Amino acid sequence: MENNFKKNDALQTPVQFLKGVGEKRAEAFASAGIHTLEDLLGFTPRRYLDRSAMRRISDLQEDDEVTVMGEISAKQLVPRGRKRLLVRIHDGSASMDAVWFNQPDLFNRIFEQGQVVAFSGKVKRFKSWQMVHPDYDILTDGREALNTGQLIPLYPSGQHFKRVGLSNYAIRKIISLALKKYGDAISESLPLGLVKRYRLPVRKQAFQQMHFPATADDMKQVWRRFKYEELFYLQLMMALRRHHYYTPQVGQKMDVEDRFFSDTISALPFKLTNAQTRVLGDIRKDMASGRPMSRLVQGDVGSGKTVVAFVAMRMAIESGYQAALMAPTEILAQQHYFSLQEMLKDTSVNCGLLLGSMKAKEKREMQERIAAGDVDLIVGTHALIQKAVEFKQLGLAVIDEQHRFGVLQRGELVEKGPKPHVLVMTATPIPRTLALTVYGDLDVSVIDELPPGRQEIRTFWRRQDKQLQVQEFIRDRINRGEQAYVVYPLVEESEKLDLKAATEAYESLTQKAFSEFRLGLLHGRMKMDEKESVMQAFKRGEVQILIATTVIEVGVDVPNASVMVIEHAERFGLSQLHQLRGRVGRGSQQSYCILMTPAQLNQVAQERMAAMEGTNDGFKIAEEDLRLRGSGEFFGTRQSGMPDLRYADLIHDLAIVQTAREDAFAIVEGDPHLRKPHNNYVLRHFKLHYEQKYNLPDIA
Repeated sequence: MENNFKKNDALQTPVQFLKGVGEKRAEAFASAGIHTLEDLLGFTPRRYLDRSAMRRISDLQEDDEVTVMGEISAKQLVPRGRKRLLVRIHDGSASMDAVWFNQPDLFNRIFEQGQVVAFSGKVKRFKSWQMVHPDYDILTDGREALNTGQLIPLYPSGQHFKRVGLSNYAIRKIISLALKKYGDAISESLPLGLVKRYRLPVRKQAFQQMHFPATADDMKQVWRRFKYEELFYLQLMMALRRHHYYTPQVGQKMDVEDRFFSDTISALPFKLTNAQTRVLGDIRKDMASGRPMSRLVQGDVGSGKTVVAFVAMRMAIESGYQAALMAPTEILAQQHYFSLQEMLKDTSVNCGLLLGSMKAKEKREMQERIAAGDVDLIVGTHALIQKAVEFKQLGLAVIDEQHRFGVLQRGELVEKGPKPHVLVMTATPIPRTLALTVYGDLDVSVIDELPPGRQEIRTFWRRQDKQLQVQEFIRDRINRGEQAYVVYPLVEESEKLDLKAATEAYESLTQKAFSEFRLGLLHGRMKMDEKESVMQAFKRGEVQILIATTVIEVGVDVPNASVMVIEHAERFGLSQLHQLRGRVGRGSQQSYCILMTPAQLNQVAQERMAAMEGTNDGFKIAEEDLRLRGSGEFFGTRQSGMPDLRYADLIHDLAIVQTAREDAFAIVEGDPHLRKPHNNYVLRHFKLHYEQKYNLPDIA
């Protein structure tokens, strides 16, 4: 196997040293994430252009995308006006001009009268047929025809590429030369048995056909192969995480008595739904099994996940362990902390809060109490996974809004205890394909029922010219004794600008539109005690209208708030809009969500607004969001610690997801360290591309 590793080193050749690249072009390639030969071979074409059929010039029609071949009969460098080069070819039926405005002197040196050439592009009719900046092949000087008579991949490009002459032709030329030199070093990455079973092209052949396909069927087979390959390794990651977390299969056994379990539930201020009871049954069974629990609980906004987590944490504490709840934002962590304190007021459980913004002395004191075991239940943010935090006996780690953290951070919290149970919660309903892909190492429970008495939130999409009518509607609801949110978007790239928008709106609405009401302002840059002061005032009804950025997306629970106005709603994804909408509708009165947008919207934004008006079902919203935005953007794979999917489409490729999952899990079950000879290719590829990059278990 050592020889295989050495043989494969050629694919890690820095792209700079490939023929036709060099330092400047290597920098441009790096801007697209291409650093090695293997990266370059995996540079996915955005589409293919069919040039397999030549056209006679006399048969051309306006705007045709065609390839024509002929002999250069004349060329002219035109200096007046905008400098340009005209190259005229004749194919025996008629003539056509190719025109270059960019680098005309360069192309004047390339083309010579008498050459036989092929030009490919869109034709326009001026005084004669013309192609502007066509792709070309010179067919009389022994060059290989890269752009003629075949399917041509068109690669993504940008200013970085254009500045260094990385045209589509140049990229294909570099890839062609690289394949000739290093093609034999492209070894397989999948078990040969699976390649044979599914009749997949071998990896070397797949790369060749991806960049130089002979037929449309070649392309289909290439994409089928690479879809399966990336989904197979994604599922292999899940299978290895799951196996190595469960091995040795000894976890903290927490078998609480029936009486404690029922007393804890009966002490709650409300009756659990059937769905909550069912999910708690799953969790209780996991925690009593002696194996570490690894479970995802997903439920729509307002379905009561926090209460389920509370009962689970009580079980861990009753069994003599500590429990930790990690939330993505300080405001959500604070909300959890105050809610849990209220539920724990008649118990002996000690609850603590640990946030990054706390003063050094407060933080150090809380860390000491956690290490000593003086705190039973710890609520916090990323501060919980810092090196300085040590638990005396962590038995249950609860991660709220998992999609805001990622797999790696989940692992960092889990490592704080001796095989603790893990409960992951999300209020972003996840379509089945995505759950299988991103949460493939977790068991899944769904709270698919809302508490009784909740009314469906009515959602309306309004353009900015209806602002006065919307303000009048808010005024009417406030006069009825209800409360409202007005939310402004906050995106990382323009945080200061958006913060200014929220602050200016607060000042304007306070002085003009809502001068008779009490308004509050909430944003992420406020100090912790300022945020808490505003939230408590809103909860008590002292603040009637809360102007906020998206810090209130999750965790804020004010039953009397019945109106949610979302400004510039077109700037949000569907799932985030649904999360924000879930801040209202928590009381018994009818609640409303109003989506405000500019008059002019693109098609995707219009579809998002229509979807929000059309349904309150979080799972339908998530499916539509996945369709509109794609899996990477929907879930944020960079943040979640998962590989981006170049080939697979989780909406349409469910069958491949399921097949790859079955195959990957079967391999790990039979060979958890990938040591058997038939898994040599898999082990090598996994170690090279996944093990360190995604912080996976060392399986060798």
